Amino acid sequence: MIGFQDLYSVLTAVVPLYVAMFLAYASVKWWNVFTPEQCAGINRFVAIFAVPLLSFEVVSRVNPYRVELLFIAADGVSKVLILVALFCWANFCKKGSLDWAITLFSLSTLPNTLVMGIPLLKSMYGDDKEGIMIQAVVLQCIIWYTLLLFLFEYRETRMFVLSKFREAGTCGSSTEDEVKSTPTSQNVNKVAPDSQKSKPLAAAVKEGQGKEVHLFIWRCGCCRKTDEQNGVCGQTGQGCQREERNAKVIATEKLVATENVEAPPLGSSSSGMLLEILRRVWFKLVRNPNSYASLFGLVWALISCRWGIKKPQIMENSVTILSKAGLGMAMFSLGLFMALQPRIIACGKRLAGYGMLARFVAGPALMAVASLGVGLRGTILKVSIIQAALPQGIVPFVFAREYNLHPEVLSTAVIFGMIISLPITILYYILLGI
Repeated sequence: MIGFQDLYSVLTAVVPLYVAMFLAYASVKWWNVFTPEQCAGINRFVAIFAVPLLSFEVVSRVNPYRVELLFIAADGVSKVLILVALFCWANFCKKGSLDWAITLFSLSTLPNTLVMGIPLLKSMYGDDKEGIMIQAVVLQCIIWYTLLLFLFEYRETRMFVLSKFREAGTCGSSTEDEVKSTPTSQNVNKVAPDSQKSKPLAAAVKEGQGKEVHLFIWRCGCCRKTDEQNGVCGQTGQGCQREERNAKVIATEKLVATENVEAPPLGSSSSGMLLEILRRVWFKLVRNPNSYASLFGLVWALISCRWGIKKPQIMENSVTILSKAGLGMAMFSLGLFMALQPRIIACGKRLAGYGMLARFVAGPALMAVASLGVGLRGTILKVSIIQAALPQGIVPFVFAREYNLHPEVLSTAVIFGMIISLPITILYYILLGI
């Protein structure tokens, strides 16, 4: 049974995070200490330095030779089920979206196990369950945060590559469309883009004999039309000559120019595009320390537990000096983001409600199904369900803000999820104990 001392131990872990968040909020909202550019720099520091070192520190302390295999299997099955369902929705439903699939995956599968899970579940089911929570944290760091990072990079690279394909696809038809859309009435002025400069050109259009369109193009970008033959520069006052060209000639020249343009480095097939996207994602992930921080931590844990080797004190202090600031700086970044929004519930009440349903209903329900499916029973089953009902993790918000993908939804889920999670987890605890 949960007593006052147990609740106090949970509050001692949670309240300091809100202190860091409040200080950040006040520093921007009322004290004007940080600019938006400085806030972005702080979040960049958290994403590139604090979070990877925190992941390394947590993973390097676990004993990988003593694991609860059924719990790990249940955790993996539940997340794979959610991932498959979301990507089927994103690909086969009209309202499906890769962006929302990534966000919903974060909301429903990545709880704040490190801060709230360990003290809360220790008070509910005893100290021996701390090892299970640490295993859940390690799985998040090694597998699921890395997968989430891959999804963010895939989305960003996919948008970039598709935009390049669209630009290459529309290059050949742009001038023909311009000629077709040019009006044929007499004495009409038109602003058209130059193929060499971004300055607009004044083009006088008139209809010649045989209904053939002629374009009179002033080569100076600041010219204005004064008569049919000459133009006067609006800045220098000097005259400039016009060039009359047949519309058919212009179209022919543009076609030749388009054929001479170097083709994009991608193949025209979807497989070539996918390979290019994956290649770009791989290079980005290799340069991101979040990709291999957990892997290095696991390698060190395997070596340390196998041969009893401890980290040198210099190495230990070098890592912990920043890793201990990881969670605090993540909450500080969250407070900065809140202060830059026009309202506290940045995503709106409706999206906030959907986020809470995904976090506290959908996640635990699928975890219960997966746990029963792999054969979990007894106390371990209860621990797995309550662990899935913990509030939203902080690290997914850091990634969402770094890649600018629904950070307002994740921030609301973290802030209000931590407030309402305690009564919700206690309710789960009571229901599972009946």
